[in-house]
Amino acid sequence: MPDLANERVDHRFKGLPPDAEGLTVGELAAQRRNLFTGGFTTPVLALSAESVEHNLRLLEVYAERHGLAFAPHGKTSMAPRLFDRQLEHGAWGITAAMPHQARVYRVHGVARIFLANELVDAVALRWLAAELDADPDFRFVCYVDSVRGVELMDEALTEAGAGRPVDVVVELAAGATGRTGVRTEAECAAVADAVAAASTLRLVGVAGYEGTMPGADGERVREWLHRLVGLAADFDKTGRFDPAIGEIVISAGGSEWFDAVADVFAEIPELSLPVLKLLRSGAYVSHDDGQYREKTPFNRVPEEGALQPAFRLWSQVVSRPTAEQAFTNAGKRDAAHDLHLPEAQVVRDARTGEVRAAEGVTVTGLSDQHAWLRTEPGADVEVGDWVGMGLSHPCTSFDKWQLIPLVEADGTVVDYIRTFF
Repeated sequence: MPDLANERVDHRFKGLPPDAEGLTVGELAAQRRNLFTGGFTTPVLALSAESVEHNLRLLEVYAERHGLAFAPHGKTSMAPRLFDRQLEHGAWGITAAMPHQARVYRVHGVARIFLANELVDAVALRWLAAELDADPDFRFVCYVDSVRGVELMDEALTEAGAGRPVDVVVELAAGATGRTGVRTEAECAAVADAVAAASTLRLVGVAGYEGTMPGADGERVREWLHRLVGLAADFDKTGRFDPAIGEIVISAGGSEWFDAVADVFAEIPELSLPVLKLLRSGAYVSHDDGQYREKTPFNRVPEEGALQPAFRLWSQVVSRPTAEQAFTNAGKRDAAHDLHLPEAQVVRDARTGEVRAAEGVTVTGLSDQHAWLRTEPGADVEVGDWVGMGLSHPCTSFDKWQLIPLVEADGTVVDYIRTFF
């Protein structure tokens, strides 16, 4: 397993102190430098240590309270250090979307992987067969959503001489015009029967993802979740689950509807085997100041708690051409912008070090390397000031940064989060 603390700091990593060149990540972390006075250059993305810890604990408690197992989607951060923290906080395993992600997980010791996609790449299946054969404690589950997909999986695994069958769940599409997944229950049964005929596969449950449902609302999501549970019950009633699997997997839940998942999964009827109720929300670990601030289920159930946005992108004002306009040195290469523009939140005064609210300052656009700011009358911003911005969409925030300082409230950097996109 790679020791991330021994990786050398160098020019590959944006924002880190130039005088840290040649130190290991562990050595730099041990210096506990200050983000603002310790030699970091702008732009630099920071994660709040306190908010990350709060969010990890909140979802751990939420899953426990509702009797859910939890396999957070690792594609959000692709950060093994955060995977370790999630597993320490009770996660059953980590969800992946692509074979490359699963390979990263395995290299870093993740023992349970839920691949929320159908896997039909013969090369990836050969790798998977070797991983399963080499490690009897490795648990892997993936989607199937077509008879043809089952045929391709069986062919590749047979050619690879797979010694262990691959556990699969039938993916039920979230609506007739949703993303992937089988559209009807009759088609789901045909896919399940194809799995039964393939000696290299083993049916262990059903799953799906409600987040891409067109026109999703609470009623439609719950209706689909009831269909998903009903599909599992029907498969169980018709004897499609081998008792040797030990438990039936029923999985759903992104970061927008996990309250609905908790409600419906609480009503799962008694089946012939115990049920692993597997939630897969991933964005919670950092939360954000846009997409998930608006759509988090905790807005609907505030009595359950609240997530905290952990990202802050710091950039420096490099131009103040008019009283109504300023530019900082962070742009599309540094900030997520696929859903919302960054949000100017605070200004750190270059003269005094004082941090104040970014009143009257709005991000209106991004160039490759610049943020365009509109400054209203009275906005106190000058060249050299640092502007702290909140970001929207965790996935595209993490994937722009390879090594992210984990920063305490007083500015002390206590760790660095390595990403593998």
